[in-house]
Amino acid sequence: MEKIKAVQIVKPGELRIVEMDMPHIDDHNNVLVKVKASGLCGSDAGIYHGTNAAATYPRVIGHEIVGEVVEAGPTATKVKVGDRVIIDQVTACGHCYACRHGRPNVCQHLQVRGVHIDGGYREYMAVPDKDCYILPDFLRYEDAVLIEPTTIAVQACSRAQIAEDDEVLINGQGALGTRMLSIVKLHHPKKIIVSDIFDEKLEYALQNGADYAINPKKENFFEKLKDITTDGYGPTLSIDCACTKDSLGTLIQGSGNAGRIITMGFTTTPTEVTNFGITSKELDVRGSRLQNHKFQEVIDLVNEGKVDLDHKISHVCDFREAQSGFDFNDTHDPSIRKIVFTMEGEPYKVRKDQ
Repeated sequence: MEKIKAVQIVKPGELRIVEMDMPHIDDHNNVLVKVKASGLCGSDAGIYHGTNAAATYPRVIGHEIVGEVVEAGPTATKVKVGDRVIIDQVTACGHCYACRHGRPNVCQHLQVRGVHIDGGYREYMAVPDKDCYILPDFLRYEDAVLIEPTTIAVQACSRAQIAEDDEVLINGQGALGTRMLSIVKLHHPKKIIVSDIFDEKLEYALQNGADYAINPKKENFFEKLKDITTDGYGPTLSIDCACTKDSLGTLIQGSGNAGRIITMGFTTTPTEVTNFGITSKELDVRGSRLQNHKFQEVIDLVNEGKVDLDHKISHVCDFREAQSGFDFNDTHDPSIRKIVFTMEGEPYKVRKDQ
């Protein structure tokens, strides 16, 4: 039987390039996609390090997946051979309470590609055509990977219910934070504040729509929030794209009364949060997980020129050199915005995108 290569996390801390059987289409997984590129997300790093509580092992990771349809079965009607597509990472049962209430992204029996079932760090995938979305013609495969984290930002903003009088804090300006900024500014809130510990990332955010920036390593975070927000009120909406051990408690403390806080982190490390901090301000703390049918919405925004993904990744790496990519990601080099693995060409080490 024909074999393909894949990147598998055997167990926390152990990454291997493995061979697996070539997938074949059937009535359910009715299209075969030749994977062209797949992104390295913070949750992928969490699976590698054993800090992603949702993951199961061994696992072929990767949930930011783009490629070309190379085979389509008779039941496939949404896409055809030759289409350039991105694959939805969410699979849901369709019957549980969450699914019945239009929230399959938190299905009771949720299976996420690259987390609970094998994902996109492999050469080919067989998937249902309904999970495929056609890419904009002008977008490179490497850049198209960013559609997925942008759907995460759209989902978070839908949970946040942004209003024009909101003063929004986006905590963290990594790959997710930059995508969040691009979507938040489409809602035209009163102010957008970003925070990060790297000045380079803060400067990039200020050049791309943020009004104010805070480096908590260099200035008093809470005093700066008071200085920036109207009458020292504090942000009315805080979105946590850093998701560190202490970030939720920090955002609760810094938030203005009647504010909302959106949390997306998967850390299981205990952190200190008091009832008083939430109740005294009557805060809404809302989780936001994955995305709920947001791919076409983001693709439409890209096609309309409202979201720019062109050359927004920072580094590319052949998937056969994935260990180098993960090692480099662990350095937290401030130049890293997004690392993308490509599935074709000669192996090469991590390099900056051009």
